[in-house]
Amino acid sequence: MRAISDLRLQLTVFALVSAAFTNIYLTQPILPVLQGVFAADMVTVSLTVSAVILGMALANLPFGIVVDRWPIHPIICAGGLVVAGSGLICAATASLWVLIGGRFLQGLFIPALTTCLAAYLARTLPAERLNVVMGSYVSATVLGGLGGRLLGGGIQVWLGWRFAFVAAATIILGATLYAVTSLPRRRIVMEEPARIMGFRQLLLNTSFFHIYGCAAASFAVFSSIFNYLPFRLAEAPFWFSTRETTLLYLAYVIGIFMGPVAGRISNRLGSGLTLIGGTLLLGLALILLLIPAVLAIVAGLLIVCAGFFALHATAVGALNRRLDGSQGRANALYVLFYYLGGWLGISVTGLAYQKGGWSLVIGLCFSFLLIPLISGIYETKKA
Repeated sequence: MRAISDLRLQLTVFALVSAAFTNIYLTQPILPVLQGVFAADMVTVSLTVSAVILGMALANLPFGIVVDRWPIHPIICAGGLVVAGSGLICAATASLWVLIGGRFLQGLFIPALTTCLAAYLARTLPAERLNVVMGSYVSATVLGGLGGRLLGGGIQVWLGWRFAFVAAATIILGATLYAVTSLPRRRIVMEEPARIMGFRQLLLNTSFFHIYGCAAASFAVFSSIFNYLPFRLAEAPFWFSTRETTLLYLAYVIGIFMGPVAGRISNRLGSGLTLIGGTLLLGLALILLLIPAVLAIVAGLLIVCAGFFALHATAVGALNRRLDGSQGRANALYVLFYYLGGWLGISVTGLAYQKGGWSLVIGLCFSFLLIPLISGIYETKKA
């Protein structure tokens, strides 16, 4: 019976998180299409991605407090309804700024489905079950990110980009209903005051802060590459169509396998060496992405995904192993830095692309890698 219960919980987590992440990157492969539809510049249409990320970053701290005090079921219900409703607004609007606003609103409520769920799991499951279920969580973020990109690019080819929002809204409503009816109902047990750490205390703790910095910088690199790659591939010497660019996002699937692999490597070699290894992989990928050849781009994307998910999985594991309380706040801060890094990365590298092209984007990404490298060195010395 317990095996069935665990399987059902993993399925619930997988369905809800993957559905939520499907919405985040829905417009990424069709940014050049939106640029033509709305007669806007590259940086403005990129707000349809970065606005979601910014909304998630801003909402994570409030939701981190909420989930430590309130049952998970009404939080998930509210989050699913708002994300789906905002998506339908995006599908219907003729205004780019309404589209961006709808995407920002989606970002504000996605943490109700992701950060809150992670905190609920950390608080209610024993360590051995948590590791298994969180494996489903990480895999779901990968599948959702890939699915959103494939959904946006694929439906654009056949039906147009507006139908992608309708499909994503339908998926999130179904996943929300399933989660609300399937997740076990647990009584909220207030933590002992001695175990509660506030946001300021968590930020001032060096053991946590360097992990937050690693999350921000690594996601800044990852989001920048995937956000501006469609523009790069639409230019000489590639001249890729939307369909061809969308197919390259299949490289993302490597993250499904890299999370568990990184966990095993981290258990054997330690978090520090794993973080350093992931950073070096990202550096190699950036070099390959400078080469104007399709094979180099494909190899670069595969290594970008391998390096990034190695960093992400290792950082999340290192953070949660050190927590014996305040899981909601600590994970909310992690996701705050993670998505602020993504938003900042997209914003800064977008301006860099306009000024200096793809090579300047890659140069900035190299500078971001100093932070996870320093984090890995710190972890190694601490061990």
